[in-house]
Amino acid sequence: MDSDHTSHGLTTSRRLADRKTAKFQKNITKRGSVPETTVKKGNDYPVGPLVLGFFIFVVIGSSLFQIIRTATSGGMA
Repeated sequence: MDSDHTSHGLTTSRRLADRKTAKFQKNITKRGSVPETTVKKGNDYPVGPLVLGFFIFVVIGSSLFQIIRTATSGGMA
């Protein structure tokens, strides 16, 4: 019973190894072709639109705040 169990485990790992090997071999045949997702990612922003909007809001808002503060203090800030 014990030897039967180990041979079953060996079969399972062998099947997994064969599956990985097949996947690897398939990758080798596709070498050089760039997947669409990578190409498409180049046109998109690396950060989300919400983060980008928040960043722009902070930059423009702080500069406007600085201009208003400088104008109200008589230009001597």
